[in-house]
Amino acid sequence: MADKILIVDDEQDILDLLQFNLKSEGYETLTAIDGEQALNQALMQKPDLIILDIMLPGKDGWEVLKELRRKEETRHIPVIFLTAKDSEIDEVVGLELGADDYIIKPISIRKFIARVKMVLRKSKQSAEEAQTISIDGIEIDLQGYQVQVGGRKIDLTKKEFQILVYLAQRPGRVITREILLNEIWGDDVVVIDRTVDVHIRKIREKFGPQHMSLIETVKGVGYRFKVE
Repeated sequence: MADKILIVDDEQDILDLLQFNLKSEGYETLTAIDGEQALNQALMQKPDLIILDIMLPGKDGWEVLKELRRKEETRHIPVIFLTAKDSEIDEVVGLELGADDYIIKPISIRKFIARVKMVLRKSKQSAEEAQTISIDGIEIDLQGYQVQVGGRKIDLTKKEFQILVYLAQRPGRVITREILLNEIWGDDVVVIDRTVDVHIRKIREKFGPQHMSLIETVKGVGYRFKVE
């Protein structure tokens, strides 16, 4: 499936030029001519990349980027500023707001396409890395629900897997039994603190002697995934 790119600019000739060249590279394209349209398109279409001008009618590019980064549904979408604003401070502000690249007009189409490909490639790599937790010899595949310990695959129940992921995503932080009960079992199921202890014990047993100490007991409080 082709990557979907949203182009946001109030100059029709620029929209046409970028749309033509991106389509020639095999991308699917969407367009918007102002900030409100851009935000609506981003929410509805969930593009893989947004090319964003700064000087837009209504909400400018700065405001659009801030809103994109505030919303859970759009905060992960990479954004490239393509703008005539060529001062160093503008570029710094854009990157600090969360833009993935800052391109100053005019730019050759070949360089523009190369930058687009680079940002998309980095975004995909980050997404893939986010699906895996690697820590102290433990490999957790979040999508495949698989766990390897020291290169050895182990089988965890659904609850054991959820507990391990919750702890491993917060290494070094003490997690109380109450938090684990609420996060893993929820409020609708009545379970006791001892239930957490039993699941932790089973995870440790499956880890084996070399790795079982990675999950530490904090007496009277809860558990912690140890980091060296």
